[in-house]
Order: sequence, then structure tokens, then C-alpha cells
Amino acid sequence: MMRLYLSFVALVLLLASCGNQNGDGGKKIFRYNQTGGLNSLDPAQARNRAAIWATTQIFNGLLELDENMHPTQSIAEAYRWDSTETIYTFTIRKGVHFHDDPCFPNGIGREVTAEDFVYSFKRILSAKTRSTGAWIFRDKVHPNPDSAFVALDRYTLQIRLQRRFHPFLSILTMPYAFVVPHEAIEKYGDDFRSHPVGTGPFKFREWKEGERLVLDKNPHYWKKDAEGKQLPFLDGVEVRFINDPNTAYREFTAGKLDFIVGLSENAKEMIANGKIKEEFKKKYNIDKVPYMNTEYIGFQLDPTAYKGDTTHPFLKKKFRQAISYAINRDEIVNIIRNGLGVSGISGVTPAALPSFDSVVVKGYSYNPEKAKQILKELGYEGGKGLPKLKLQTYTTDKEIAENIAKNLKDIGITVEIEMNMFVKHQQTVDEGRALFFRGSWLGDYPNAENYFAMFYSKNFSPTGPNKTHFVNKEFDRLYVEAQEKDDHDEDHHLLYQYYHKMDNIIVEESPIIVLYYDEILRIYSKKIKGLKTNSSNMLILENVDFAKPGEENTAEKKATAKK
Repeated sequence: MMRLYLSFVALVLLLASCGNQNGDGGKKIFRYNQTGGLNSLDPAQARNRAAIWATTQIFNGLLELDENMHPTQSIAEAYRWDSTETIYTFTIRKGVHFHDDPCFPNGIGREVTAEDFVYSFKRILSAKTRSTGAWIFRDKVHPNPDSAFVALDRYTLQIRLQRRFHPFLSILTMPYAFVVPHEAIEKYGDDFRSHPVGTGPFKFREWKEGERLVLDKNPHYWKKDAEGKQLPFLDGVEVRFINDPNTAYREFTAGKLDFIVGLSENAKEMIANGKIKEEFKKKYNIDKVPYMNTEYIGFQLDPTAYKGDTTHPFLKKKFRQAISYAINRDEIVNIIRNGLGVSGISGVTPAALPSFDSVVVKGYSYNPEKAKQILKELGYEGGKGLPKLKLQTYTTDKEIAENIAKNLKDIGITVEIEMNMFVKHQQTVDEGRALFFRGSWLGDYPNAENYFAMFYSKNFSPTGPNKTHFVNKEFDRLYVEAQEKDDHDEDHHLLYQYYHKMDNIIVEESPIIVLYYDEILRIYSKKIKGLKTNSSNMLILENVDFAKPGEENTAEKKATAKK
């Protein structure tokens, strides 16, 4: 009863403090913007950055990535595997509780057990859930879910694989693998998407779709920082959904947001030739680092999507290659993005990964004359005989889409652009209804295997990442074999050979056309401390705090003193 009373007091205090302004005599609320909207707060549907960022604040998993992007303990306080590396055993940390919620008796969150992970993982694989993350376990764990996930006792979980899969621990750090309580699923059903219950540093308060998401501090969070201080430090998180990046930038500069990410038209004034101008470094904290993100345009390769037209040009490899030669990637990076990013003239693996090799894996450079020659060979000289072609994209990508259309017009191909809000666009692509579309793949962990999962034939969308429905037997063979190879050798030589062979198949077959390898641009208030940036672009807020008056310039003063 004491815990129930404390929860009630915390709620009263929270309601009394609404309308505060970020530590200015009130509560510390971290405010950030998310363009493109949010599709769900259910980790089983966390397929894009918006959902990943939001669910990461609300939930935890067995493992998480540390600052060096290596899997480490989270709710699992220890883990081990057998000599075959197919049986993993996890010891569940005692004293981790789900958020207080009406789905539990007396509204008090209960302790997490091994059975909760069994339930959560089986739910991911269940056809009823229609999880976009079913692929993380499918074809990896034992085919019988009852044998794949076993609670040996209250605090011991065992996961059994079909065969050795070297990135498996990294897979378990993904939001898809977060733990959820069966009571919440049973109470809220499909509405769990808008009423999440987790174990994380923040708990759900409200979500007005298209307007804002509000999360409150979890007063019973199980984590402490390295000094033994209770986490989180923030009192809450507020997410805005301003779809115009320029408007979001203005809100940020007006002090109404604490953090924004990406490059809007207005924010371009901060960058010259890919470098942050000194005048803006003095005003804001600006992080610019390589990003495990590949931006591309893709083709739907499933012939059934073309309603009997088996001769459609998108189904022809040479035509896809012609389009690739026609696109001026340097123009996209250097002019449209002010030097932010790296031109995609290699494979699908981004430059941020150690296996990236632009010498061994050669992509397509800008060569409009070669593109025209290929069109002539195919009988489409000057665009003659081509059907109506449509490039489907999202509203914040307008300038890049228009530039691609201009490049294609130069070789005689006329393309109509259809723009939608990001969530709707993503749904259209996942359901196979977009024949020519903009896409991106944000790496979930620092291993090229994650990118090649996009092309494995058993990973067709909507329950897998293969949005192009690409099928290639040799690629599949290499993909499966690579999963069993040892990635612990000193130079990863053998494993990288597999990766490069797969990358070259993608370059040759061109189910996608790589545009550029992204870079992260994070802009945040000088008041913010403890926010870390790495190549995964994860937003971890449990250690973030607002600096006290006078602390804002401490780092800047130290840097000046060193000079």
C-alpha cells in the first residue's frame, strides 16, 4: 500500500506542475521534435526511428548496446552460451518492475520474470501480432516456439537457436526484443499501441496523435548511474510532431524545443562544405558523426505487383542500372545537403561500418551517357515506349525526389512524384504497393549482416525488412553461411569476404539504388548534459539532465583552457 500511496502523491505533484518550462523553477522536461509522425508505441511495431526512440524511453530488453556499440547487460544481469553457440542462457535481474498501471491488481506493476520474455518473444513470432520484427527470430530460433524460448525457473531464460548465428546478442538489443506484460496486452488489445506498459525510465501519460506524446518519470526505475544516483534525472519527455523541419528549427531557436535532428532548409546556414560553422558551435551543442544509415530508392521486384505486366521496365536489371547511372549523388550530398553525408557509390553497407570497402565493392557513378546507351539497348531510347512511372516518397524528402526526377528527365525518363506523410508512405512500401520508392535502412547494430537482412528471401515485408521482395539463391546461400562464421578473428577477413560478395550481388542486381550514406546532425540546447551521440543515432535519455545555472559553458571553458 505504501507504493500505491507514493504513486498517488507523485501523480498529484505532476498534475500540479503542468506547464513548467524545463527546469526554470519547474520540472525538467526534455522536448524534442519528430517529423513524419509515429505509428505505434508497441515495440513489436518499432520499425522506424520515431517508434524506436519513443519505445526506448518506455521499455527495456534483456540486453542493450553500450557506448562502444557492443551488447551488454540490461534486464539480464548475466548470460552465457554453450559450446555450439546455439543455446543461450540468461539470468534475469531481480527487482525489475513493470510500470504501475490499471492492468495489474491494485494498479501496481509487478516484477519481471523469465516467463515475461517467453511471452514477449512468442508474441513477436505470432501471426496475430503481425509484428514487423518477426524476422529477428524467424529462421534463427528453434522452429517450435515452445522449444525456442524456455523459462527454466522464475529468473532463468533459455533461448535455443537452429544454428549458430554470430550477431544474435546484438539482435536482442533491438526494440523488437523489449519485454511487455501479458496483462497489458490482454487488457488493451490493439490499443496497446497507444497505451504501452514497460519497465523503462519513463512511463506513458498521453499521446495525441499528430500533436504530442508525453512521458513521465518512472519513480520506481531499477537503474542507477555509475555514481549510484537514481535514474532518470529528467522529470519527463515531451515529443512534438511538427512535420515541417523549418518550423521545427524555428521552434528550437525560439527555445521551445531542446533537441532536433537532421538538416532543414533553415539549419543549412549552420553548415559550410559539410563542416559546422564556429558561430553556431558557440550557440548550440552540435554533434556530427557518421551514421549507420543508407539512403536509397528501391524497386518492387515481385511480378505479381505489376498485375500481369511481366515486361515492366522495373523488372529489368539493366533498366534499374540505367537509373542508377543517371543519378548525380554528389549533387544530392554537396548541394541539397550542404556536404552532409557521403555519396553512395559503393554497396548497401554504409561508410560508418568497418566492413565498408569502396574498392572491393564498386557501385555506380554519375554517367548519364551510359544510362542513355542502356536505354537505347533496351528499346527505350529517349524514354520511348515507357509506361507511366511514379516515384513514391515522403513530404520531408521533396527536394531530393525532385532532383532525382530532374536527373531522370535528362535521359528521357519522365517520373511523377507522389508524396505522403512518412507513416503512410512506409505502410504503402511495406505492403508492396509502391513500385518505385524512397527508403532508408537504419542499422540496428554495427554489423553488415543487419543490412543484408533486407534482401534475404525469407524476410519479405510486411513482417520482414525485404521491401523489394528481392530473391537470389546465391545471395541467400552466402547470407546463411555468413551467419555461422566466426566474427571474433582479428581482422574479420573471412566474414568480410562474405559481406563483400553479397554487397556486389546487390550492386549488380540493383534491387535498390544507393543514394548516400548519412551522417548524424544533432542540435541541442547548451542546457542539456549527458546526451551521447553514436553511429546508431539512438536517443537514450535516462542519463540526460539539465545543467544548473553556470554549468552550461563548463565543457566550453575546459576546451578553451586546453588550447
